[in-house]
Amino acid sequence: MWKYLLRRSLYALFTVWVISLLAFAIIQLPPGDYVTDLLKQLRAQAGNVPPEWEERMRQIYGFDDPFIIQYFKWMRNIILHGQFGYSFFYKRDAGEMIVERLPMSFALSLFSTFFVWIVALPIGFYSAVRRYSIVDYAASFMGFFGMAIPNFLLALIVLFVTYRYMGGALIGLFSKNFAEAPWSWAKFVDLLKHIWVPMVIIGVGSTAGLIRTMRANLLDELNKPYVETARAKGLSEMRLLIKYPLRHALNPFVSTLGWMLPGLVSGEVIVSMVLNLPTSGPVLYQALVQQDQYVAAGFILVLSTLTVIGTFISDLLLAWVDPRIRLQ
Repeated sequence: MWKYLLRRSLYALFTVWVISLLAFAIIQLPPGDYVTDLLKQLRAQAGNVPPEWEERMRQIYGFDDPFIIQYFKWMRNIILHGQFGYSFFYKRDAGEMIVERLPMSFALSLFSTFFVWIVALPIGFYSAVRRYSIVDYAASFMGFFGMAIPNFLLALIVLFVTYRYMGGALIGLFSKNFAEAPWSWAKFVDLLKHIWVPMVIIGVGSTAGLIRTMRANLLDELNKPYVETARAKGLSEMRLLIKYPLRHALNPFVSTLGWMLPGLVSGEVIVSMVLNLPTSGPVLYQALVQQDQYVAAGFILVLSTLTVIGTFISDLLLAWVDPRIRLQ
């Protein structure tokens, strides 16, 4: 078991390092940088800008250094000092912006994950056990519907319905009285009153897919000979289902956590922009548009690291559900 944990931990660390390298490289692929955009704005307002000023700005921001030097300085500051750089667009420390926005993104993704599992597991289980029943057909229809409709379109529908028939659009995660207030029990309760809307919107697609996955896996297990053998020994139906086929069917179900988290994170970015949520999505999008490289790279690195952690947790859960995996 310890060898398995060590091996998976090394894989996770290597993956995070590769992600950091790719994230820093990808944001530099578009032509130009922040100084280039700043020069366009200054020339539109004041006319010509001296070349010495452009060269000086690139030296100050370090844009004249080679890529590997910029990356090394960025990673050194993160590891040794916890500094992700400076936001050229927002004129703030990038690390402070990540700390402000990331908890809400993490909470929203966590709530969405719980929603997906709580809904998909029992519905998929019942659909497999009561195959071709009304519930099975309804679950299949809702599954295909949830997988077909984009998250942002569902968010727009919710905005329209709530504005038209409820007197106001359901946007944000807090009421006006708590938006800028310090954290308290009342603010946490207010968060719970608002978070269910984006939670359901973001989790619909993953819920629909996991219902189909759970149903297919359990149906495959129910047709195996060991189930008939257990029935012949007089084991009760519910105990048989939970003890044997359900546990085996959970293997692919648990492994989906690794690809479900990236989907939730990407869905959170678009839905947050539509619903005006105080999460990392709007800030990340604006940073990419403005080529605010340290903010964009910092958010991508942190969100990707959380995804790697989610995959690592799914590996541990798989090893716990099926001990055979630890020997492979």
